[in-house]
Amino acid sequence: MLWKIMLGIYILIVTVAAFVYAPGAAGLGDLSRIIYFHVPLAWVGVLAYLVSMLNSIRYLKKPDRDFDFRAVFNAEVGLVFTILATVTGAIFARHTWGVYWNWDPRQTSIFILMLIYAAYFVLRSSISEEENRARLSAVYCIFAFISVPLLVFIIPRLYTTLHPDPIISSSGLEMNGQMLQVFFAALLGFTGIYAWIYSLQIRLYKISQRWEGQ
Repeated sequence: MLWKIMLGIYILIVTVAAFVYAPGAAGLGDLSRIIYFHVPLAWVGVLAYLVSMLNSIRYLKKPDRDFDFRAVFNAEVGLVFTILATVTGAIFARHTWGVYWNWDPRQTSIFILMLIYAAYFVLRSSISEEENRARLSAVYCIFAFISVPLLVFIIPRLYTTLHPDPIISSSGLEMNGQMLQVFFAALLGFTGIYAWIYSLQIRLYKISQRWEGQ
């Protein structure tokens, strides 16, 4: 309980720091503050996809409903945080490019990534037999994760993009010391939120399993 209270206080401090302590980036002003939320959201999405893939591998090695549950849950979290990162990115785009969506390489790659993981849930809903559903979903999840580093880190950098790099960029988003402090603090805070959500869901799952066993 104590660590959850501390996490809440930490997130509150980071949020206040993002609007009060960190200065606005040159050329963007207060709009640049969305970076402290947009990038951590994307980071948690990638982290959740990674954990989903690892649990899928564990399931194939040792078929266990717990591993399947963890894989599915993390895929859900990854998709939700990817959508939130896309929404915050669209808000940024609206105020910098004049439109919410213009199929910039970054936007296109994240859209494809969302389709890939949406198809994961379509696959699961189309298979009624539990063991086959879990096994095929695990295989799909492993191959789906191969696309994550390609679509998030590699392919967008192969093309000219308007999307700024939050740390090293020629478009005016280079961060000074104060901005970097808040940026990395936000990454840590959002990772903590993910860990809290994950632990809470695992507890709920174990409770439901005990009820089913009665």
